[in-house]
Amino acid sequence: MGNENDDEIITQYGQLCPIRDVLDQIGDQWSLLILEALAERTIRFNELNREIEDISRQMLSRTLKRLETDGYISRTVYAEIPPRVEYALTNLGRSFLVPMQQLIYWAEQNHASICRSRKMHRQREV
Repeated sequence: MGNENDDEIITQYGQLCPIRDVLDQIGDQWSLLILEALAERTIRFNELNREIEDISRQMLSRTLKRLETDGYISRTVYAEIPPRVEYALTNLGRSFLVPMQQLIYWAEQNHASICRSRKMHRQREV
């Protein structure tokens, strides 16, 4: 459990419903793909951009900032020329890997059934 300041922090910075708050943040198109890519190693921005196909540099940057703000990842800037920036999972991010991987597995196992159901529903509507 949290400490006595948790209620005040949640009221100021989050929704009162934990599941809605978490899913609003990591349930977008890119966050799970980024977290999955970071599960194995620390990655630089350009490498991450190459690894996740179809994501724009702007969207990658925006999503990384949001994941960093929420504490899932850390961003380390090295004072080099050119500057080197690396992203890694934090302890919080690593703790999310197990439920995330279970969700990915469930989605892979059930995606065809979901698609069939959608198709049947659309056919009934016509």
